Amino acid sequence: MIRPLMKDPLFLCQKSEEATLADLPVLTDLLDTLRAHQEGCAGMAANMIGVRKRIIAFFMGPMAIGMINPVIVRKSGPYQTEEGCLSLNGVRSTTRYQTIEVAYQDAAFQKHQMTYTGWIAQVIQHEIDHCNGILI
Repeated sequence: MIRPLMKDPLFLCQKSEEATLADLPVLTDLLDTLRAHQEGCAGMAANMIGVRKRIIAFFMGPMAIGMINPVIVRKSGPYQTEEGCLSLNGVRSTTRYQTIEVAYQDAAFQKHQMTYTGWIAQVIQHEIDHCNGILI
């Protein structure tokens, strides 16, 4: 189900809770909402649809990918960039890392650890920041 976007910074600044099997419908809604906004959005976190759970979704090429309980376990190559966000007005400066390693669970709650670089790494960092209550 496509959900409305959360714009309240007080809500968005709260840390998200660990997701459980009962939260799988949130991942489905998040992916549906991401696809509905694909023209102007590369990724979303569950708090952007009003749910404070550690769930993110992003586009990797044409595919929409979901991660449950993602955590950055390693990062290297800091750089400065500017980003926008569907939940906020304008563009802001931020520090990102060229390469990140992320531990997460998939929709079957299987554990994975993957390395990402470049644009995909930047998008994942932005969405994990959302889970941590950090806004750009």
